[in-house]
Amino acid sequence: MKLPQIRMTSQMAQIHIQQMLGVQEIRQPKADMSIQQPQADVLIKMTPAKLHIDQTKAWEDMNLMSISRRIEKFAQEGYQASLEGTKRRAEQGRELMEIEHAGKPLVQQAKENAFDDMKRLGVQFIPSRFAVDITYIPAEVKIDVKPNKPIIKANPQQVKHRYHKGNVFVDMQQYAQLDIDVVHLFSESV
Repeated sequence: MKLPQIRMTSQMAQIHIQQMLGVQEIRQPKADMSIQQPQADVLIKMTPAKLHIDQTKAWEDMNLMSISRRIEKFAQEGYQASLEGTKRRAEQGRELMEIEHAGKPLVQQAKENAFDDMKRLGVQFIPSRFAVDITYIPAEVKIDVKPNKPIIKANPQQVKHRYHKGNVFVDMQQYAQLDIDVVHLFSESV
């Protein structure tokens, strides 16, 4: 005898998921920039150098002097010679006044007045050393620099941001199913 049987056939449900990803775009445009550097203010002050050369003494040593200097020199020499002559005559007069004292003033004075002094021999450099007077004042330079700051203009740009959101689609690809059958419910007896 066949016993009745229950047959169950099932089918699982299946879900279908479709996903669309989100898209994000970020763009940063470059900033608008302007940079200017003004030139520095430079001020230069200079006092020129001074060079003074005085050759008067060198020209005099070579006996090449101006007429006014020559007159002045001769006048000075004449004055000095007259003072020395007056002095010599005063001394000789005093010696003659005191002739009674020891000594021979007449003989001595005759020798002094008869001959000039001996000339010295030797090397004489013309012009003499240090006859040229040189005076030098160096130049002075003063530099004043005033730097100017740069002029910077910057305009930043806004960030460009776009976002497309994603999405998820869910639907049933296959529904659940359960089939129940009874087999051999009405069977023939043997």
